[in-house]
Amino acid sequence: MVAPTPVSAYLHSATMVKAGVYLVARMSPAFAEEGSWRVLTVTVGLVTMIIGGYRALRQTDLKLLLAMGTTSQLGLLIALFGLGLPEVTQAAIALLVAHAVFKSALFMVVGIIDHELGTRDVRQVAIGGPGWRTVQVVAVVGAISMAGAPPVLGFVAKELVVHSLLHERHAVVGGVVILAVVLLGSVLTFAYSGRFVLGVLGHLREAGDPHAADAHAHDDHHGHTPHWYFIAPAALLTVVTLVLGLHADLFTRMHTAASKALHPLADVPYLALWHGVNAALLWSLAVMAVGTVLVVLRRQVAALQRHRLRGLSTERGYLALLKGLNRLANRVAAVVQSGSLPLYVAIIMAVATGVPLIGLLAGDGWVELPQWVDLPVHLAIALVLVVGAVATTVLRRRFAAVLLLGSVGYGMAAFFVAQGAPDLALTQFAIETLGVVLFVLVLRALPEESVTRQPRPIRLARGVVAALVGVFVFVFALAMSQARVADPISSEFVERSVPEGKGGNVVNVILVDFRGLDTLGEITVLAVAAVGALGLVRAGARRPVSSRNGKGG
Repeated sequence: MVAPTPVSAYLHSATMVKAGVYLVARMSPAFAEEGSWRVLTVTVGLVTMIIGGYRALRQTDLKLLLAMGTTSQLGLLIALFGLGLPEVTQAAIALLVAHAVFKSALFMVVGIIDHELGTRDVRQVAIGGPGWRTVQVVAVVGAISMAGAPPVLGFVAKELVVHSLLHERHAVVGGVVILAVVLLGSVLTFAYSGRFVLGVLGHLREAGDPHAADAHAHDDHHGHTPHWYFIAPAALLTVVTLVLGLHADLFTRMHTAASKALHPLADVPYLALWHGVNAALLWSLAVMAVGTVLVVLRRQVAALQRHRLRGLSTERGYLALLKGLNRLANRVAAVVQSGSLPLYVAIIMAVATGVPLIGLLAGDGWVELPQWVDLPVHLAIALVLVVGAVATTVLRRRFAAVLLLGSVGYGMAAFFVAQGAPDLALTQFAIETLGVVLFVLVLRALPEESVTRQPRPIRLARGVVAALVGVFVFVFALAMSQARVADPISSEFVERSVPEGKGGNVVNVILVDFRGLDTLGEITVLAVAAVGALGLVRAGARRPVSSRNGKGG
């Protein structure tokens, strides 16, 4: 809180700090019913409201008191907009405007006091005399609006909030609890509003006040009276909050436009200072009564905060949470950043497949399983694939494992043949042969057998990751194959194959005509790979035998 107070008047009440509230207000109609949006926004907002109101009761700096009150009010706005209910949103819009008007005026009052007296400490401030009457009126009226008492705009907005929560308390889970917490926060708001007024008028300097014993508590600060043009902006805002409270209908048009922008189909209530004796008014009177008691018992409240609740501190809690997070991060990093390449691959594959798999399995509609066997030969091909894959993972001889891995690729080529795609089968056969040759050339420089068998827990973890990847690929392939919303382009290829490609084999036409450049690129890749393989073979053939035996030459 080191910024000039007039700047704070705009930053904390009307502009920048409202950006987050505005963002929640705009997004809540779309996201309120989704995921944990409502739970997070309402919980964080209400907790912030209570903590801010509680901390405002213990401040001796007028500016810090208003800052904590602003934090409390912004928490309430986040909670109200986060609910995403049309009636509650309309009340939150009225409260947002009311807060911007009265809080900016109050920050300006603090700026005037600080500039003229050289202090903001409630234990030292005491303004009086004819030149300070306007400042006192502005402070009192602004505090009344902040407390939600009549007849100002803050009361109209706060009563609308209570009425909307009473009406919508059964529309969401925990609606009664939300209403109770808002009422408790309103009590704290009334109490720190009273503390602000007493501090401005100098009544917190009276003998026996718990803060009076502090150093410099009785230092007099007699500054000159402020000029009228220094008071005018705050006075103008006070007139606005008073006029809109007495004639809330003047604010109805703007309030309706803002409400319709968020909920176009909602019925916007007519704003008025008096709606008769109803539940909202009775609860507002109860809040003011309890808040008045806290103001009267301010010494006891201050003693409770200083002594019995001394250990409660959000700053301590934050620091403890930060230290715990750092310790947890160090322990996690010691495990996942151990320098082991297999561990890195396992973590990456588990996250890259596990997280999307959760989303696929938690979707509203589930995919239909396809027909498992079209032809009897499919069973034999599937058996070759499964045996080859399993044998590759259990064999310790690298050369045998590579051959069995190649059998999996050849099995897929056989599957293409069975499905009537000999061209794809030929491509698969060529790629698989080239891959096996390259593997064999690399394995010539490695030991014949693989590394020592890993302990059972490590092998089990690897098996779980491998199974997770396999399940993800299976589910993803099914989901994508059944997620089509438009006609497949393959039917277009079939229709145009003969008239435009002059070929009865649609695969050949696609490779040569429709996707000729793709085919050229694939052929280029194969040619480069074949040249590289040939170079490796010839390089290995030219190596002297003596060097292989380690004798030099």
